[in-house]
Amino acid sequence: MNSRERYIHMLEGREVDIVPRIPILMGFAAHFIGSNYAAFASDHRVLVEANIRCAEAFGIDQMNTMSDPYRETQGFGAEIIYEEHGVPRCLRPPFEDELNPASIRKPDPLTSARMRDRIDAVREYKRRVGGQYSIMGWVEGPAAEAADLRGLENFLCDLMEEPELACELMDLCVDLAIDFARAQVENGADTIGVGDAICSQMSAELYRTLVWPREQRLVDAIRAMGVYVRLHICGNITHLLPFLAKLDVNIVDIDWLVDMRQARDVLGQGKVLAGNRDPVASVLRGAPESIRGEFREIYMNVGNRYMVNAGCEIPPGTPHENVRAVCAPIPFRR
Repeated sequence: MNSRERYIHMLEGREVDIVPRIPILMGFAAHFIGSNYAAFASDHRVLVEANIRCAEAFGIDQMNTMSDPYRETQGFGAEIIYEEHGVPRCLRPPFEDELNPASIRKPDPLTSARMRDRIDAVREYKRRVGGQYSIMGWVEGPAAEAADLRGLENFLCDLMEEPELACELMDLCVDLAIDFARAQVENGADTIGVGDAICSQMSAELYRTLVWPREQRLVDAIRAMGVYVRLHICGNITHLLPFLAKLDVNIVDIDWLVDMRQARDVLGQGKVLAGNRDPVASVLRGAPESIRGEFREIYMNVGNRYMVNAGCEIPPGTPHENVRAVCAPIPFRR
């Protein structure tokens, strides 16, 4: 059973040889091949090479296209600064001073440089390892992208003071995310990840009324393309779990702040849970033996369907033996 088969079988509730491993590697992957974050985020060839070599070295079952949250933002006119040893920065949110959604022109993923670079990464994965590994494209969720375009503080104020404008902006973000996802699917992605990290900072009611309907539209559109959806919301999402249970997502990343048993109880057995060890305390600073034991214990507690992942990105500087411990084979339990 190869990596892609293992991944698909677990998604579909079928037997696998070992539990699939889908950790998020970005800065770590860049450093592993002797490169840096700036090159990883700006050149799909570096991103692809880094992730393939990490998959081969550590036993990872999915090719990842994550690098930073500003692919779509650049398409709307933002200037992105690449940091050699850190995540790219958005120099200034393009709609920081004024928000008029009716005047905003939706960019084209095929001609916007940074979105095009991710599409090219998907195509290169398909050329090099298609059929062997799952290939995951990525889009920003409606709240995350709106916050990047408006500025975090402005966006949160908009949600409370001018919700109609905030929703118009999120609707535009969903329209672009659907276009961007479709381009990645057409070039070989079998899964689209959706990142909406800011949602963990919202009240359940604000999320339910303003954000969830737009996530639902995005997820439904991606599922209609015939591919899987992986939802990633960093932080404590315990208060959002009842609403996530109603989204037609296949995989939910669970950060270390959430109790996995509670997540399983609320989300049910139909969704794959991925997570949920602390990337710093458990993975970066932990011992290999304890890391292996923690992931085996999680699987024992939540059962199928499950995939191995830390709570979020495995940070640069993590000892190689610790990453091998994260990806150590866990036998399938019937």
